[in-house]
Amino acid sequence: MHYTGTIWRPPYETGSLIVEATAGCTHHKCKFCTLYEDLPFKFKPAPKEHIEADLLEAQTWYHDPLRKAEGRLFEIDKASYDRVFLSGANPFGLKAKHLLEIADLVHEYFPECESIGCFSRVTDVTCKSDAELRELAAAGYDGLTLGIETGDDDALAFMDKGYEAKEIVEQCARLDAAGISYAFFYLAGISGKGRGIEGARRTAVVVNQTNPWLVGVNMLTIYPSSELYEEIVAGSWQEEMEVEKYEEVKELVANLTIETEFAMLGASNPVMLRGRLPERKEQITSALDSIINDIGEERLRSYRSNLRHL
Repeated sequence: MHYTGTIWRPPYETGSLIVEATAGCTHHKCKFCTLYEDLPFKFKPAPKEHIEADLLEAQTWYHDPLRKAEGRLFEIDKASYDRVFLSGANPFGLKAKHLLEIADLVHEYFPECESIGCFSRVTDVTCKSDAELRELAAAGYDGLTLGIETGDDDALAFMDKGYEAKEIVEQCARLDAAGISYAFFYLAGISGKGRGIEGARRTAVVVNQTNPWLVGVNMLTIYPSSELYEEIVAGSWQEEMEVEKYEEVKELVANLTIETEFAMLGASNPVMLRGRLPERKEQITSALDSIINDIGEERLRSYRSNLRHL
């Protein structure tokens, strides 16, 4: 398989076949991000011959009738091949024609594939027409993961995300109309010290106007190689306490009124939670209170300080 650098995927894509479509990020300006610093370039599409070769290799894993040992058939979970996840920071930033060509290859080698997912920036949706979004939906693109990070315009501008909160609502409405579902990643701590509660409230206003199947929360983890670390050293920005981040998440949950899955998964979260909203709102809030009161700042900060890599 052709993989470049560290391969990132959402926790809920664990059963998907992961095929590299791009490496790096088209934006590559977010002040907090260090995920792609090991690459010698900003962004690069995977050659189509690599994608085809990888699909052919994967086909042998899942379709080999000789996968037997001592009379025991090795069973492969169907989820491993009825969904393909295209890796890269934002493969949806590729032109629609390119994405459709990748979909053709996926369906050629895995005709049983029901959907194709990937990471997407909000601006990747913006640059596609409504007709192109419908074509992509028909080709199987569904379940995109959008790292919206926040609905706080001040934080979006400071972190150089490249879009405003209103664009999240506008572009998700276009995905809804095209029939493409999506999940959100929210980044607790992105608004900075003393502003987490307000950032959560602003985000809830935005998210309540959309239809994500899941709202996932990650915790901001700042590494010395990031531009955000330089802002801290310069005195231009202050990081939230760990407990403040959980208070922020509590505020987000309290203000969400839509029906969605809520999750705190992945390495940035020392304690992982998942539950349906609004049904499990009280239980989730209670769990967050327990983290704040029973684990506390010192242990949470110790986890953050010793988290060498996301």
